[in-house]
Amino acid sequence: MTFLEQLANQGIIKPDQITEILNRANQKHGGDLDQALFEFGLDEKSLLDLKSGYYNLPAKKINLKSFKPDLLKYIAEDSASQYKIVPIGLEDNIVQVGILNPENSAAMDALNFIFSRTGTPYKIYLISGNDFNLILSAYKGMTGQMEQALSDYDVEVSAPAKEEEAVHGSRDETIEEALQKTADKEKIVEEAPIIKMVAVLLRTAVEGGASDIHIENTGEKVKVRFRVDGILHTSLTLPMNVYSGVVARIKILAKLRLDEKRKPQDGGFSAKIEGRKIDFRVSTLPTYYGEKVVMRILDAEKGVKTLDKLGMSPEHMEMVKEALGRPYGLILITGPTGSGKSTTLYAMLNELDRERKNIVSLEDPVEYHIPDVNQSQVMPEIGYDFAAGLRSILRQDPNIIMVGEIRDKETAQLAIQAALTGHVVLSTLHTNNSIGIVPRLVDMGIDPYLIAPTLTLAMAQRLVPKACESGQKKIPMDPGVKMMIDQEFSDLDEIFRKKIIIPEEMYDFVPSAECPQGTNGRMGAYEMFMVDKEIEDVILKTPTEQEIYKVLRKKGMITMKEDAILKSLRGEIPMKEVYNL
Repeated sequence: MTFLEQLANQGIIKPDQITEILNRANQKHGGDLDQALFEFGLDEKSLLDLKSGYYNLPAKKINLKSFKPDLLKYIAEDSASQYKIVPIGLEDNIVQVGILNPENSAAMDALNFIFSRTGTPYKIYLISGNDFNLILSAYKGMTGQMEQALSDYDVEVSAPAKEEEAVHGSRDETIEEALQKTADKEKIVEEAPIIKMVAVLLRTAVEGGASDIHIENTGEKVKVRFRVDGILHTSLTLPMNVYSGVVARIKILAKLRLDEKRKPQDGGFSAKIEGRKIDFRVSTLPTYYGEKVVMRILDAEKGVKTLDKLGMSPEHMEMVKEALGRPYGLILITGPTGSGKSTTLYAMLNELDRERKNIVSLEDPVEYHIPDVNQSQVMPEIGYDFAAGLRSILRQDPNIIMVGEIRDKETAQLAIQAALTGHVVLSTLHTNNSIGIVPRLVDMGIDPYLIAPTLTLAMAQRLVPKACESGQKKIPMDPGVKMMIDQEFSDLDEIFRKKIIIPEEMYDFVPSAECPQGTNGRMGAYEMFMVDKEIEDVILKTPTEQEIYKVLRKKGMITMKEDAILKSLRGEIPMKEVYNL
């Protein structure tokens, strides 16, 4: 019995209407039976309930406000459009899929093929045509809105008087009003094309969890890339004719000079996106094909992480807390840009007794605001750099000082002097590992006899992708991996090496419904050492990195790569990420 025949048996339609309904569906609605039935008096909810009973499938109504766009990654837009299938939810690691026509065998085959590749479980629900179209429109997201903005731009710039407004907005519009419009998703579609393009970029980057936005002119197109979990992904390409307008719009928001294209500029702005205040740090760099723009995204409302959320081992956590508990000393963190140094510094400040201590920070820029910490932002263009700021801070009766970065000899000398005179000083350096901190300070002109008594804790860190528990499975230990682990720990003192137990199994990470990539977020891999009397004596001899390394290995120091190995053996990070350190 067909669905229409069942409707006739139930008295919902007349038997002699079946042929007419089929003809109308084919001739007027492209085969869409639902639309034809609407014309015969059925409403959407009633029809969905009737189909649910006939096909013995649960029906589901879509709430677009609670719909999460990241669900769209489970089914490609082309497949969704062709087979009338869309992802509509995720519960207990099972993807909920909405379908219009369960009788479409091609759609069922497509679902089996799509989800069999990742082994992801799924459950089918009946949805209405309207809900299907709503989800399908969500695929457009940034791409669809960009296409509309590009179309509008082509129309507007054909009128000479409009081009300036397309970039600047109306002449009576203030920067604050423009930012508010940029942050208002409902108003985006009404804005000038260039304003809309930039607004869509910012909103999409924030919603996608990006830390940076890169806008690059390749000479043939404009490439937009988002950095998510430390990896750059090309998110969009734009035509060349909008490049100058997009760059100009960002410069206006960041209060940079529009006419200066020959040298780098730095600025920033804030916008309210999804109800949150988001800060954007903007940097421009002249390149062969024009200015490259990079925007760092700072979401202050995510809050400052606590030390226990950084992924430190209990041994490393104990060392950090001991160093922070000392009455004076220098704590230095090293690592490349984007390795989480600032996050660690903020977590350390968050650990301190801010009520009974005077804590002052000197930053470039202030990324997150911490209650009861006096945070000051340097402004080198007016002579207020790290060195000048540090001199002023020392007159502010501080207990603890955080300096964003030690960049030169003068700042290093002032930091050392502050630590020698009874202050705890936290800062960062650029070296490859924790051991390189001592030679780096010596290279900057700091005498070893000053470094030895002041340096309390030296640490290095990198960020590595964090494994999803939902995608874990144990497999036999790979012989090649075991050989690598044995070799890595081979020069560690035997007393400590005996404590390293290599299991017979290791973790493999496979895509799951919750984590299609097998990873979600990042965590730190650390290397650190405390300076005790023995290390002080070594520093006084102006040692090489290798000489410091040998002493520390005898004392049981774990390298950054070894820390990552141990985390992988515990199932915290994929083993393949160890090889990137």
